[in-house]
Amino acid sequence: MSLTKRTLAELIGTFWLVLGGCGSAVLAAGFPELGIGFAGVALAFGLTVLTMAYAIGHISGCHLNPAVSIGLAAGGRFDARELPAYIIAQVIGATIAAAVLYVVASGQEGFSLAGGLASNGYGEHSPGQYSLWAGLIIEIVLTAAFLFVIMGATDRRAPAGFAPIAIGLCLTLIHLISIPVTNTSVNPARSTGPALIVGDWALDQLWLFWLAPIVGGILGGVLYRCVCEPRSGAAPAGQHNESPATA
Repeated sequence: MSLTKRTLAELIGTFWLVLGGCGSAVLAAGFPELGIGFAGVALAFGLTVLTMAYAIGHISGCHLNPAVSIGLAAGGRFDARELPAYIIAQVIGATIAAAVLYVVASGQEGFSLAGGLASNGYGEHSPGQYSLWAGLIIEIVLTAAFLFVIMGATDRRAPAGFAPIAIGLCLTLIHLISIPVTNTSVNPARSTGPALIVGDWALDQLWLFWLAPIVGGILGGVLYRCVCEPRSGAAPAGQHNESPATA
């Protein structure tokens, strides 16, 4: 499959991730009496990944996340030369989704970007008022765990066909843990899309949601490669594109 087609698949997949996950938070989480709440938002993020992993995993690997792409490269599962194309596509997809979400949300009387459009934040912009350090630590640890699960679920020794389920449920669990802390990023593209629309504080704090997930992704990818893969490697570099992963 050509790089152009794979990056287009990444753009579409990341669009779906942000529209579905952030859309559930902005449009449905707080709806009077019928709101889906934190648990519903967490499940929505997991479902976007699960569905797209089956839809485009065989095309692009369904990373949907710069931290996942970088972590897989660190773990020997992805060609680092293709990182720029993947990351640009992911950020574009996330930004288009955030713009669509803003257009829809602004159709409600009284809507304001002061709510953050599901942007990630720390300090006074954390849902639970958690500090910068709390946000940094949770984002690194959870992204590392996410990469570890992705690497294991897509290992050639793992049961075939179940990787999207494991990865989608892992992302759901990650959101259940960390929505109160940072609104959950573990994905720089997911953070960038809403931040570009909101501007102001969301852009000022965006650095953390690039730094922490990338550090965590590298740690998770390297840890799995060192601890769990046989010396010959479970999957040669560059072959990850043929097996569904995700973001």
